Amino acid sequence: MKIYLGSDHRGYFLKEKIAKWLFEWEYDFFDVGAESLDLHDDYTKYAAEAASLVAKTQRGRGIVLCGSGVGVDVVVNKFDGIRASVGISEEQIKAGRNDDDMNILVIAADYTDEYEAKDMVKTFLETKFGKKERHKRRLKEIEKIEANN
Repeated sequence: MKIYLGSDHRGYFLKEKIAKWLFEWEYDFFDVGAESLDLHDDYTKYAAEAASLVAKTQRGRGIVLCGSGVGVDVVVNKFDGIRASVGISEEQIKAGRNDDDMNILVIAADYTDEYEAKDMVKTFLETKFGKKERHKRRLKEIEKIEANN
């Protein structure tokens, strides 16, 4: 599994902590930016880059951050094959991975402390897609919707 990590200035410091954890946990990851704190950068650049790479990478996953989480969530979900959601709790993320094969975790940096983020990231990376028939059927329906838009 390859993980793509990206954030604007509002999520920059939390993204840097997540990168440290991914390194410590020995995950294969690529940080698409921001590479430094720039108070004038736009989340669209980093979210689009991460989503594009996840969509092209078999079994790829992404973690994207901005202040509210909403902006990056909107951007990444514009890409075919992306199933992203703002993480609210470990339980919600576990359900998103198990039921919906969520492949991008969105973190609202202004509303998530580092301890919550660490638990959410760990849950996102360790939870497998459950592959129940109804879940696979729903993912096929999503693919049809993407193909027709």
